[in-house]
Amino acid sequence: QGQEKLSCNPKKENGTHVVVCELGNPMKAGAQITVDMELSVSGLEDIGDAITFHLQLRSKNSPSNASVMVTVPVEAEAEMELRGNSLPATTVLPMSWHGVEGSQRLEDHGIKVEHVYELHNKGPGTVSGVTLSLAVPHLLGDHVLLYLLELGTEGGMNCSHHPALNPAQV
Repeated sequence: QGQEKLSCNPKKENGTHVVVCELGNPMKAGAQITVDMELSVSGLEDIGDAITFHLQLRSKNSPSNASVMVTVPVEAEAEMELRGNSLPATTVLPMSWHGVEGSQRLEDHGIKVEHVYELHNKGPGTVSGVTLSLAVPHLLGDHVLLYLLELGTEGGMNCSHHPALNPAQV
């Protein structure tokens, strides 16, 4: 007939979170009630792809305690953005330039170009276990196109280095 707000109390029972809502006492025989519930659950980053609620109707006057399991899919939402820059933005090598074999001087291996990539999470959710694979062409046939000197990271990231990183140890 009318709409009422329920009084619900969260508590823990046997290691699980329980929310108990009082629907009415006493209830008339044959009464039918429709309940709409909105639950807010946090900390679902590592829960998997679904969360299951066990809903149970208990009555002191009835031996039957009807229950139902409701499974709700969990989808994480986060928008990732990759930004990149090269410093300097443009590099032109002269046609007559040749590297010096066996040299330990950086300038004998070419002009320094630094590539910086930033991976940003624009939210709303948090992310973990992100893998960024970056392929850099370092050979053109049998000739060195880019001499890969070093790879650095910031912000607690782990990197695996390519075997062609600084092969001449300059």
